[in-house]
Amino acid sequence: MFIVKSYALAVVFCLITMLCWGSWGNTQKLAAKSWRYELFYWDYVIGMVLFSLILAFTAGSIGTEGRPFLQDIGQASWSSIGWILLGGLVFNVSNILLSASTSIAGLAVAFPLGVGIALVMGVLNNLLLHPAAGQNTGLLWLGVALVVAAVVCNGIASGKVSNEQRDPAQNRKGIILAVIAGVVMSFFSALVYNGVDLDNFAAPAAGKVTPYTAMVVFSCGVFLSNIIVNTIVMRKPFVGEPVTYKQYFSGSMGTHLVGVLGGAIWGLGTALNYISAGTAGAAVSYALGQGAPMIAAIWGVFVWKEFKGASKSVYWLLGVMFLLFVAGLASIVIAGM
Repeated sequence: MFIVKSYALAVVFCLITMLCWGSWGNTQKLAAKSWRYELFYWDYVIGMVLFSLILAFTAGSIGTEGRPFLQDIGQASWSSIGWILLGGLVFNVSNILLSASTSIAGLAVAFPLGVGIALVMGVLNNLLLHPAAGQNTGLLWLGVALVVAAVVCNGIASGKVSNEQRDPAQNRKGIILAVIAGVVMSFFSALVYNGVDLDNFAAPAAGKVTPYTAMVVFSCGVFLSNIIVNTIVMRKPFVGEPVTYKQYFSGSMGTHLVGVLGGAIWGLGTALNYISAGTAGAAVSYALGQGAPMIAAIWGVFVWKEFKGASKSVYWLLGVMFLLFVAGLASIVIAGM
């Protein structure tokens, strides 16, 4: 299988993770004109599963190092598989809760709060459960603090250009959902890594799995949990009227493919994050990937023109946001050297 041995390449892969995690939402934005999120989410999950299988039978099965996918999954212990499936369930629940929070409280409130909590607690979880030798934890936390500050600046800037008036009770509901989503999301990568041998991808311990197998099992965990979780949300949505599977199957092929593409983009980012964790360390790779809100902000500013006509103070906030973001990324990268 393909293994990353260079820290520099691991960092590049983590930055691609950030790009993917911050960009897949564009597909949801494209589909949202005629497609509810609950329906889009099914195509998103299917895209994730399909991409993980393609990657496992290609990059995960070539070369002389490591175990090829079929051999690897055949020897995996039930304990390892269980941890990774649990990671998929945890991610799925948190992702749906965060999306519901965004619908209720707005992007300016939900995303900075939810992702900020997930970033700080996720780094802490990975440091405690999967520490990597040689990391400068002081610089790592400095980088995390700078990225969180950048996310907050993004939230304030978004709030300044939002004219939407929200019911206070609904807003509180959205905030509570965002907090729960952030706390839950912070655990998913650490749970997955319980089933992966982060110390030796070339010759993993018996029962443990490679990142490629982990991605397949994780995606299956998301899919299986979605049968229950998303079905409930479709029938009892946080916002809007219930939707049905009949509506899903009546969607056009183009609409379905947009969702599948979104899942493949997110899957690519996650797979690269797992592949890089052995060299960059679980905490560093997770922290770099969770800079995704800044990538989403770049799309919003330069492509979707979401800040068009905003005041000078908003653009000052965006400028500070990008500076904090770059400084935070630099600090996290140096921390892992």
